[in-house]
Amino acid sequence: MSFNKRIKIKKLLENDHIGQDATIMGWVRTKRSNKNVTFIAINDGSTINNYQVVADPALIEEDILKKVTTGACLKINGKIVASQGAGQQAEISASSIEILGEADAETYPLQPKKHSLEFLREIAHLRIRTNTFGAVFRVRHALAFAVHKYFNDKGFFYIHTPIITASDAEGAGETFKVTVLDLKNPPLTDQGKINFKEDFFERETNLTVSGQLEGELAAMGLADIYTFGPTFRAENSNTARHLAEFWMIEPEMAFYDAQDNQDLAEDFLKFVISYALENCKDDLEFLDKRAAEEETTKKADQRSEMGLIDRLKFVVENEFQRITYTEAIDILRNSNHNKKKKFQYLVESWGVDLQSEHERYLVEKHFNKPVILTDYPKDIKAFYMRQNDDGKTVAAMDILFPGIGEIVGGSQREERLDYLTKRMEEMNIPTEEMWWYLDTRRFGSTPHAGFGLGFERLVLFVTGMGNIRDVIAFPRTPGHAEF
Repeated sequence: MSFNKRIKIKKLLENDHIGQDATIMGWVRTKRSNKNVTFIAINDGSTINNYQVVADPALIEEDILKKVTTGACLKINGKIVASQGAGQQAEISASSIEILGEADAETYPLQPKKHSLEFLREIAHLRIRTNTFGAVFRVRHALAFAVHKYFNDKGFFYIHTPIITASDAEGAGETFKVTVLDLKNPPLTDQGKINFKEDFFERETNLTVSGQLEGELAAMGLADIYTFGPTFRAENSNTARHLAEFWMIEPEMAFYDAQDNQDLAEDFLKFVISYALENCKDDLEFLDKRAAEEETTKKADQRSEMGLIDRLKFVVENEFQRITYTEAIDILRNSNHNKKKKFQYLVESWGVDLQSEHERYLVEKHFNKPVILTDYPKDIKAFYMRQNDDGKTVAAMDILFPGIGEIVGGSQREERLDYLTKRMEEMNIPTEEMWWYLDTRRFGSTPHAGFGLGFERLVLFVTGMGNIRDVIAFPRTPGHAEF
């Protein structure tokens, strides 16, 4: 038999294999022994559930059983038998155990006890072996698969936009520079500035903050496209909601207006969350219990009124409420919450950027359903958003979820060359460097729209984790680029 003729624990638990010979492999979670038998709980990552191995000391050498410690990796041959204990229907009676990799019981960091998430971030190379992170990354996989399935089934084309770019899509200026120049002795121009003409790309470049602008170019020929790739922000922030490297989902659609864009985004979110509910039941039930335990440690006014699975069903089962920014400001300004100064940031005038506390109030207190906010003031939004006829607002939309606030941001894009050029000049965005973007407005322009969804923000919502560093395998944050 070849080495890897094994059966995954997930498959063992799905069907009745009693009486069959089987080979399983995995990592030891726990071991307990009495005089007559040793019980080993083993996990291979395919499911959150462990599988029980029963080892008879008369069949398995004592030297082997001594090496069966938490964290060790085993190969077990044996027969699937009906379980005598509670909690599982079947178990494997081991005929042989092979130690594939030892784990010293004294130094292995993941002992069978509760570890803090902060500690586990320090050993991110091992934390995926825990129940919590195994569940998180199985859910993350399912959501990524659902993203591709949704767009593929709708006839969208997947575009790989560049990671290295010369543009800053948001105009924020917080980008990671890309260069091969000697940092100790860079070539200089006559004016004493760094001469990027001598750099690899012969111009200043950075890691992308968004694939949107290139996505728009592709939509002008393929009509319906989406990007799903890494993006980078050099924002020196250590909050629970910021990463320096994260993944973005950005569909762009020709022949779409603002209403079409909202319809697609709502349908998309409901699909991927429904997919997780249907395909990650065991993991979500575990994460639901974990989130409930975490809620008990919070102050009463900070606790969520809904459990994790309830929040997911809340999104899937409710029509999203659609209101304008102006309507939202009126609601917030006149709310008892605002009048009694319960908001950290009081809402006093039209034109302010809404905070997470305001977004959550609209979703959780006022409407009790997800909200799509539209028609924001143009002064707080990006240059590429289509200007409305009132001259004050743009055809933007943000989708707001319970517990998290904004999860999607998008807009109808400005397809009119004169409006776009004027807006870029107002915001000091060099039109000569963006000639390629403006060309799509010069030649065969059409109404089009799109949105962006930070994938980690979605995973954070679906898993109920509290820190975005816990939903990406190897988080990149200020001062942290290990593993």
